[in-house]
Amino acid sequence: MKLALGPVLYYWQRDDLFDFYERIAAAPVDIVYLGETVCSKRHNFRLEDWLEVAKNLAASGKQVVLSTQALIESESDLKTLRRLAENGSYTVEANDMAAVRLLSGKGFVAGPHINTYNPQTLALLAKLGAQRWVIPVEMSRQMLADLLACKPQGMETEVFAYGRLPLAFSARCFTARHYNLPKDDCQFRCLDHACGLTLKTREGQPFLALNGIQTQSSSVYNLVAELEGMQQLGVGVLRVSPQPLHTEKILALFRQRLDGSLSGPEAAQQMVGLMPDQACDGYWHGRPGIEQAGISI
Repeated sequence: MKLALGPVLYYWQRDDLFDFYERIAAAPVDIVYLGETVCSKRHNFRLEDWLEVAKNLAASGKQVVLSTQALIESESDLKTLRRLAENGSYTVEANDMAAVRLLSGKGFVAGPHINTYNPQTLALLAKLGAQRWVIPVEMSRQMLADLLACKPQGMETEVFAYGRLPLAFSARCFTARHYNLPKDDCQFRCLDHACGLTLKTREGQPFLALNGIQTQSSSVYNLVAELEGMQQLGVGVLRVSPQPLHTEKILALFRQRLDGSLSGPEAAQQMVGLMPDQACDGYWHGRPGIEQAGISI
């Protein structure tokens, strides 16, 4: 299996992003996804900056994929989408059907925000040119096994294996709302929350994380102990979602798991102090997502 680093889902300072990807150039990862997938108001990095980072990562031996926004809201968003689709150098991850249409016939990755839940959808994406698909984050192991039984030949499967789960998108910016600010004058408050803004229940239990227009799980989805089962299913790529601290250590632990030098329980235990919140894996086991149904972490 190959190891992939997903796109940064949060709003980080420009220098922090450059520094992060300089370190990732030396990290034990095969594929790196780049681009703004959440909010078009996040302008610290322009397309030209992403292409510069892509060039440097490609020179270090990484396979680079440019990711599109999951929620297109304006003509300017469409303009950026068209430029991504026509970049001519790198594969593109389509995160909505408008991107799929523009990338048809070019060879692309069908991202986790495409609702791919049945063989007919998977076959359609393959017909349009998808070379790899990322399963929806709430898909269980059994659902995936059923779907892979009739997977189109030659299509690679990728699983979101680590990170706060991107659960939903809305035209409303929940981070701005938290600060009683309108979306059009959000003052870029996402910059204050490099790993999302934790939302707690009335009982004080962490439940969700607000990330602008994206709602995430507060718990960290962690399938590091499930790699053997994924290999048996035929999963080809594991995705780790970046976090502001310890991303390289997380990647190193996944690499050790893939190399067979670390067991699932050992890797899970070493991750305890590296995660921004407690672990969960319920969706993979067909349980409520917030649960930890496998190895306790």
